[in-house]
Amino acid sequence: MTHASGPAPQRTSPLTQSILAPNPGPMSLDGTNSYLVRRPGSPDVVVVDPGPSDEGHLQALAGQRRVVLILVTHRHADHTEGSRRLQELTGAPVRAALPEHCHGGPPVRDNEVILAAGVDITVLATPGHTSDSVCFHLPADQAGTGSVLTGDTILGRGTTMLDFPDGTLGDYLASLDRLAELGPATVLPAHGPVLPSVAAAAAAYREHRQGRLVQVRAALQRLGRDATAGAVADAVYADVDRSVRRAAELSVAAQLHYLREGGGGQ
Repeated sequence: MTHASGPAPQRTSPLTQSILAPNPGPMSLDGTNSYLVRRPGSPDVVVVDPGPSDEGHLQALAGQRRVVLILVTHRHADHTEGSRRLQELTGAPVRAALPEHCHGGPPVRDNEVILAAGVDITVLATPGHTSDSVCFHLPADQAGTGSVLTGDTILGRGTTMLDFPDGTLGDYLASLDRLAELGPATVLPAHGPVLPSVAAAAAAYREHRQGRLVQVRAALQRLGRDATAGAVADAVYADVDRSVRRAAELSVAAQLHYLREGGGGQ
């Protein structure tokens, strides 16, 4: 089912809906989930992660009631590319952690509470995927257990890459711990399906990262302490598809930095 201007929104929680952008790929999975946040009955809506510069997708977002605010979770183009055009279509300010991705509004601040479209939205700084990554917590969603729009910090399927050197493993692990404190809040990721518990997802992600660190340490024992990220990636990520090879190598570089800077030793 589609509207004249694009695909119909899909209900993702009592306070949110999503529209899937037409940008599937190895890194974006099925595409970018652009979220619509509003209290039932409100004439206004907040858009989170406008996604790519696809006119049909942006027209579909702009056609959802009165867009009063546009938020982005981090700087990558599959989240920010359509921001300025959506501002042109709606007049709504765009807010992000970095000033260069803001249009008509100030940067968001850690722990800031934004009231828009009848919903309290709490900004959580969650660096690691990128240094500017933020999540948006909706504490009143899901009958009080809450939900959290996680951007690429937690995905609905698979694991996220660390965009080293901008994103670091130390920051990422700390961000997972922070998100775990939200307990059973529903995960609304920018890519992939909704997950039932951010605490469970964060624990699984932390376990995965610790397992990878064990593999990296073993590779360094074989290859030598000064082995390059490429050489370690050949050993640890030998089975990954070439389409995500660069992401694997960046994640290895982040793991090597973490170990060499004292995050668990080699």
